[in-house]
Amino acid sequence: MTDTVEVYADQGDETLLVARCRYVAKRSSQSSVFEYTDEWIDHPSAYALDPANLPLLRQPFYTNTEKSALPGALRDTAPDRWGQRLIRRAFRKTGADRTLSEIDYLLAINDRTRIGALRYKREDEDAFDHDIGEYRVPPLIQLPALVDAANAVQSNTETAEDLKLLLNEGSPLGGARPKSAVVDNDGTMAIAKFPKPDDDRSIPHGEVLAMTLADRAGINAAVARVVDVAGRPVALITRFDRHDGRRIPFLSAMSLLGLEDGDEATHTDIADVIRSYSSAPTEDLHELWRRIVFNVLIGNLDDHLRNHGFLYDHNNQWRLAPAYDLNPVPREDKVRELSTWISEEGPEADLSLARRAAPYFALRDDRAESIISEVSDRLSGWQDTARQLGMSATDIGVYATAFLVK
Repeated sequence: MTDTVEVYADQGDETLLVARCRYVAKRSSQSSVFEYTDEWIDHPSAYALDPANLPLLRQPFYTNTEKSALPGALRDTAPDRWGQRLIRRAFRKTGADRTLSEIDYLLAINDRTRIGALRYKREDEDAFDHDIGEYRVPPLIQLPALVDAANAVQSNTETAEDLKLLLNEGSPLGGARPKSAVVDNDGTMAIAKFPKPDDDRSIPHGEVLAMTLADRAGINAAVARVVDVAGRPVALITRFDRHDGRRIPFLSAMSLLGLEDGDEATHTDIADVIRSYSSAPTEDLHELWRRIVFNVLIGNLDDHLRNHGFLYDHNNQWRLAPAYDLNPVPREDKVRELSTWISEEGPEADLSLARRAAPYFALRDDRAESIISEVSDRLSGWQDTARQLGMSATDIGVYATAFLVK
C-alpha cells in the first residue's frame, strides 16, 4: 500500500503546503519519504518542523524503523492509545474490514482539535477531515454524555453515537486514559480527562492537584481544574497549543531526540536539546531542573519522553512547553523510579541525584538548594489544597504515600 499525505500549516491568514510524506506499507515493512515543498522553504515564515531530524533543506528524509514509519514531528500529532482504540471501533462500526495503517490513524483525528499546528490531507482530498466523518467539538455542557460514552467504551457497550462524540479527541498527550477534546465556557479549547469505572482512587483529582501545586511551586504548568459531572470528577486541562485561535507548533522531547516509544533517555539529554534549540536556554534549563525536583517530591514517576514538550516561538527556535500530565503515583503502585532518569546515574527519584546533576542545568549549588527549598516550602500543606479541590480523605491518605513533604 502506498499513501501520500500533504502536510499543511497555518501562517497568518494563509494555509500553506509545507511538505509531502509518501508512506509505503508492505507485508513485513513500512517506510516513508518526507520532503518540504519549495513553497514552504521559500516562505519568509518557514521553519523546520523538527530542527534536529527534519531540517529545512531541499532533500528527502527517510523514516524506516520497526516501530513507526512516520517522522517524529508527524507522529506527535497522531492519536494516543485511547484515540487509536476509538478509531478502530469507529471503523469497525462502519463495516470496514481491514488493518488500519499509521496514516489511517493520523488522518482520523478531528482537524480542529489536533495537537500542534500541522494539518493533513491526502493528495486527492479537498478537506482536512477524513474517513469517519466530520465532528463538532462538544461544549462543556456535554460532559455528562462524554463521561457516559467513555464508560460505555470501557465496558464494550458503546454505540456509534458514543464513538462519534468521543472522536473529537485530538490530543496524543496523556496515554491510554479516556479523554475528549471540549470547548470550555469561555470558548477556549481544553482536554477533559475522565475517571475509569475500575479506578481505586480519583485520578482526575490527583492530576489537577499536581498541576495546581506545580503552578504554586513556580513551574510553568498548563491550567487545570476539577469539574463535578453528576458526582464524577473530570479533570479539565486548558490547551496550551492554542492562542487567540492560532495553532502553535508542538514537538515532543522524544521527537527532538530522534527517539520512539519505549526508547530511553535522561533529563540531561533533554537539557542538550534545550541548549541546541531553545531561544532562552538558561531559563528553560532552570525550569526543567525545577520540574525534576517537583517530580521527585510529589512522586510523579510517569514522566516519559512524550510528557516533555516544546512550542515553536516564531524565532526559528523552540521553548519548553508548559508542564502537563503530572500525576502523583502512590508507593503501592510503583517503586520510586522515574520513567525519564535524571541522569545516567540511575532511575531513582532521589534529590541527591538531582543535586549532582544541577551543574548540567546551568545551576550553581547555592541556587539549586534555593530551588529545592522553594519547591518544598510551596508543597507544604498540600493536603489543604487537595481538600479545596474536593479530594476525599481516603484519597488524600492514598496520595500521601507519593509525597516526600508533609
